[in-house]
Amino acid sequence: MTLRAFEAFGIEIEYMVVDRSTLTVQPIVDELLTRAAGKLTGDFEDGAVTWSNELALHVLELKNTGPAPLRGGAGEFARSAAFADGLLAKLGCRLMPGGMHPLFRPDEFKRWPHDSGEIYAAYDRIFDCRGHGWSNLQSCHLNLPFANDQEFERLHLAARALLPLLPALSAASPFCEGAFTGFLDHRLETYRHNQARVPRIAGMVVPEPARSRQEYYDTILKPIWSDIAPFDPDGLLQEEWLNSRGVVPKFFRDALEIRVLDCQESPFCDFAIAALVVEAVKALYEERWASLDELAALPTEALAAQFRAATRDAERTAISDPALLRAVGMPAKATDLQQVWRHLAAAVLPDAGAVDAALVRPLEVILDQGPLARRMLKAVGERPDKVALRALSARLADCLVPGEEPVFVP
Repeated sequence: MTLRAFEAFGIEIEYMVVDRSTLTVQPIVDELLTRAAGKLTGDFEDGAVTWSNELALHVLELKNTGPAPLRGGAGEFARSAAFADGLLAKLGCRLMPGGMHPLFRPDEFKRWPHDSGEIYAAYDRIFDCRGHGWSNLQSCHLNLPFANDQEFERLHLAARALLPLLPALSAASPFCEGAFTGFLDHRLETYRHNQARVPRIAGMVVPEPARSRQEYYDTILKPIWSDIAPFDPDGLLQEEWLNSRGVVPKFFRDALEIRVLDCQESPFCDFAIAALVVEAVKALYEERWASLDELAALPTEALAAQFRAATRDAERTAISDPALLRAVGMPAKATDLQQVWRHLAAAVLPDAGAVDAALVRPLEVILDQGPLARRMLKAVGERPDKVALRALSARLADCLVPGEEPVFVP
């Protein structure tokens, strides 16, 4: 069935499996999936939510079983996460949210060895997946369908323009190997370097303004496949999913995937961000403040510079590009991303039928106090010890438990 833009959505959220006491990562996702399904599998359907393995054996992905409305989805994900957490408790483990594990060391990495193992092995051989860029980056992906080239063009240009602003909402990875990194979204700073051996794969993370399927293939995908070919003689990686820009089309399923959102402390926070992002993308899609030609004319280099600044400073990032400010309906004066998102929320949410009551408080906290990374820093400071980081991580994991406060407030 062909879905039109904004008819339904797909959410994918990655969680770490950790020891219940020490919070060290535990590479047992294959055992968890076996217990859930009764046999070894890479996918387990838990009703409206499906569990899947990822490259790292300590990472579990929860995703919509099929395209679905956003309304009510957070509760389904929370229910399914609780089910997984209950199974893990019998193994002395639990699920832990957040964009990066703050104490993880690359030597703890173990690769998924089962189905799709040859693809993961190829990535490992070419890029060495022991680094944080492969084994310690937990994200939330937002998928938006499109029915034809015209809808793809509008969605792609809208999401591309909005991409540099997203870390202000979702940054959740300020710590790495026990220290503050200087970036509130260190996951994204790491992400943009993790395939440096073949730079074209991620490009500048912000994609080029391709306006049709054919233009995208000709200007982005085919050059990527050409660049990877010397390292991939069997052609295992020469597929659409090799493209690692921050927003990518999956033409094989006619959906656009936004990939720059960090995993939050609970699905209610992930869905709250997704709901606001969807409505903001829709406003740009409908040319509410700028034409498609104006969106396409936004220079990739300038958007990428704004994106890099946002990975460092999140909601406090300065924004003064008049063209980008016009594109999101802001007055042409210097401001910061917190003000931009407050403006966008006020402009697009009053009529947003996808935003249910369970998402109101998470949005209020994010818009008022900043993204999770800012609240994490407030809780433990810029020089926390390991004890403080473990306690912080445990508090975040508690937000996944039904009946507990789903929003972390220091």
